[in-house]
Order: sequence, then C-alpha cells, then structure tokens
Amino acid sequence: MTAVGLTPPQRGHLAMLVFSALVAGSFSLGRMAAPLIAPAALTVPRFALAGALVGAVAFATTGIPRSALRAPWRYGVLAALLAIYFVLMFEGLKTASAVSAAAVFTLAPLMTAGFGWLVLRQITSPRMGLALLIGAFGAAWVIFRGDPAAALRLEIGRGEAIYFVGCVAHALYTPMVRRLNRGEPAVVFTFGMMVAGFALLLAYGWRDMWATDWAALPAIVWICLIYVAVAASAATFVLLQYASLRLPAAKVMAYTYLVPSWVLLWELALGHGVPGPRVLIGVALTGFALFLLLKDEG
Repeated sequence: MTAVGLTPPQRGHLAMLVFSALVAGSFSLGRMAAPLIAPAALTVPRFALAGALVGAVAFATTGIPRSALRAPWRYGVLAALLAIYFVLMFEGLKTASAVSAAAVFTLAPLMTAGFGWLVLRQITSPRMGLALLIGAFGAAWVIFRGDPAAALRLEIGRGEAIYFVGCVAHALYTPMVRRLNRGEPAVVFTFGMMVAGFALLLAYGWRDMWATDWAALPAIVWICLIYVAVAASAATFVLLQYASLRLPAAKVMAYTYLVPSWVLLWELALGHGVPGPRVLIGVALTGFALFLLLKDEG
C-alpha cells in the first residue's frame, strides 16, 4: 500500500500505523538491553546515529531552508522533552515488563488531549473523550496486572512509575511540534531536534558514556541500539512529525493504543511468551479505544 491518492489525514493515519509497529519493538528489545547499560549511555549514540541518518536524508532531499535556522531554541525545547522520555523509558525498563511499559505508553493519548487543548486549543469530541477514557482504563488494567485490589492500593511498580514521567514529556511533545513548526519539512524539523537532543544528552550523560566498556557489551545491546536509532528513532520521529502536521494531536497519539498489541507479537516472536488472559483484557480495551477514535474520523 502506498500513500499515492490518499488524503493528507489518511496519509497521517498510515504514518502512525507504521509508527506504532516500530515503537513496539523498542519495548521488547529495550527490556532485554536496559539492565546491561546506563540509559544515558544508550540514548546518546542513539540520537547521534539517528540524527546522522535523518540529516543525510534532509540534505539529499529538501535541503536545509533558511527558515529552519531561525529560532533554534525550538529544537531545544522539543529535544529536551524527548531526551527526558527516552532516558526514563530505559530506566523504567530495567524493572518493568515490555507489556506493562507499553501499557503505560498508552496513557499518553489522554494526556496529549489535555496538552492539545492547553497548547493549541484543540477540542476533544465526546466520542474521542470516551475512547481516551476506555484506553486509559485498559492501560491501567494492564499496569495493575488485572488485579483490582492492587489498583485500589495503588501498587505501581517502580519501573512503570519512572516511565510514566517520561510519557508526560512525550505527550507534551506532540502538540508542541505543531506549535513550533514554521513550515519546515518534517525531515528537516526532525534533524534540528535530533542535533539539539544529541547536544543535551551528551552534556547530561558524558560520564556514563565514558564509564561504559563498549567492547564488552553483549550483542543484544548493539542490536537494540541499532534498532532504536534507525527504526524507533530516525523513522518514527519523521513519521510522528509528519502525522502531527496532518492530524489532531490526540488522534496522533491514539495510535499508541496499538503498541501493546504489537508488543505481544514481538514478545511471541522473541520467545518470551505473553501475559495471562486477565491482563489481555486490558490490551483488548486499548484496541477498542483505537477503533472508536478511527470511527470518529469518519
């Protein structure tokens, strides 16, 4: 299927479908690599490699227009949000399972809807609001492992709590893209953000970079690094920016509801198995939430 003949909103939906599948892989691979390397040490080369790839594409296609060089603080704002997200994601994955972390990620659409109103004054329809609440309930069901008693006691794992803070930053990122973009192509805007992100992360994590014995790292760390840099960074950043310019912020993030389902497929493919039926109820609810949001699109 190609994007030829599709309307701008339809192309945005297609971009986010691919986005959700690629993001899911970072949870399964990240869960395997996170205990073996400091989060900052993994994230700095991730931004460097992804930035080099996106920059090469930008120079080879659209070039860097002068408008992209104005107000460079915009890239710093977006980079800070994503740097917080990625560092806390790998910190959380040290103890959280891939499926539960993906469920935390599905709380982002509800938060994005709130930020979308604060930043862009985007209004959420009643159907969309219902879908976001259903999705949030499904996510909470997975996070608490299908145990209502644990939910009442607010028994949240440390990894899930850490990652939740990162997801708040990610939720704010989506409407900020539309607010700060001044007509630059998605690939150019992404490149500027990634250069700023690399600089911020290097300033923050150079000690972890220096302390890491890179030659002794297991193969899974290198596999995870290459995957998250190419597929879950360079590609998904462009897809997210592309979709954010064509869809409301809440609908862009609605595709995160597909991530737990994709993670289940990744976990099966990697031989990790899947959670029990009780937890899968929550995953099904997140899928139903996406259905309602797509139906709302008409």
